[in-house]
Amino acid sequence: MAISAKLVKELREKTGAGMMDCKKALTETDGDIEKAVDLLREKGIAKAAKKADRVAAEGLAQIKIDGNKAVIVEVNSETDFVAKNEQFINLIDSIAKHLLSTTPATVEEALEQKLDGTDATVSEYINEAIAKIGEKISLRRFTILEKADNETFGAYLHMGGRIGVLTQLEGDNEAAAKDVAMHIAAVNPRYISQDQVPESEVAHEKEVLKQQALNEGKPEKIVEKMVEGRLNKFFQEICLVEQPFVKDPDMTVKKYLGDKGLTIKNFVRYEVGEGMEKREDNFAEEVKAQMKK
Repeated sequence: MAISAKLVKELREKTGAGMMDCKKALTETDGDIEKAVDLLREKGIAKAAKKADRVAAEGLAQIKIDGNKAVIVEVNSETDFVAKNEQFINLIDSIAKHLLSTTPATVEEALEQKLDGTDATVSEYINEAIAKIGEKISLRRFTILEKADNETFGAYLHMGGRIGVLTQLEGDNEAAAKDVAMHIAAVNPRYISQDQVPESEVAHEKEVLKQQALNEGKPEKIVEKMVEGRLNKFFQEICLVEQPFVKDPDMTVKKYLGDKGLTIKNFVRYEVGEGMEKREDNFAEEVKAQMKK
C-alpha cells in the first residue's frame, strides 16, 4: 500500500525515529502504525531516537590495516565508562573492518550499507547496540588510505584509542612509521610541511607577528627580520617535518626520516571528541547510572 507523508509524520512523532526508518517500518507492516511502533522498538530504533539529542563526545578511535589499505575511524559514546565496555570495543572493531572492506565515501553512505556478514545496515547495527548499552552511539568520521607497494603504514593508538594516528610513509620501515605516528599523537601538527600551509594563513600570521613586534616598540627597519624569525617558529609548531622529533629533540622529523631514506606522504590524527561539546558528568553518578541498567 502507499504510505502517506501524514502517516510517516505521525510515526516519527510517536517514536522519534528517522523518516526513512518510519517509512520502511510502515511499509513492512502495511501501514499499521501500532505494529510499526513495535517493529521500531524491536529494532532498537525508537529507543535510539530518544537518545539522539544527547551529547556523545566520548568513545574510541580504531585503526585497521589490510595490505595496501588502512582505515582510521572514530565512534562516539556518551561516557568514557561505556567506551571501555567490551561490547562497544567489538562494535567499533566490526565497523572498522566493514569500512576497510567496502570503502564507502561518506559516513552517510556507510550507515546505509549492509554490515559484512549480517542482514542489518550499519545504522541498524549501531541502533541495536544503543538499545543494549543504553547510550547514544554514533559513527562520527573515518578516513581510508591506500598505499603503493613501496610504502608503509604506521598505526598508533594512545590510551587505548583516545587518540589515534595513521601515517603513510614512502619507503619500507614499519617501526619508523609507528614512531612518527607516536610523535604526531604527542605534538599534534596540522600540516606535513610549509608548502601545505595556505597562503592566507601565512599572511594572517605575518600580520599578527608584525603588529606584535611594533607593539613591543621595535624599530620598523628590524621588524621584517623579526617576523621572519618568528614565522619559522610558527612553522615548527604546525608543520610535522619542521618539528623536533619527540624521541630525539636534537633532530627534526625531516632529518629522522631522511637518515632512514623515508618520506612522509600522509597522516591522519583523530582525538576523540575534539571540537565537540563535552558532557559534564559526576563519575559517581555515572557509575550509579550504569548499575541501574
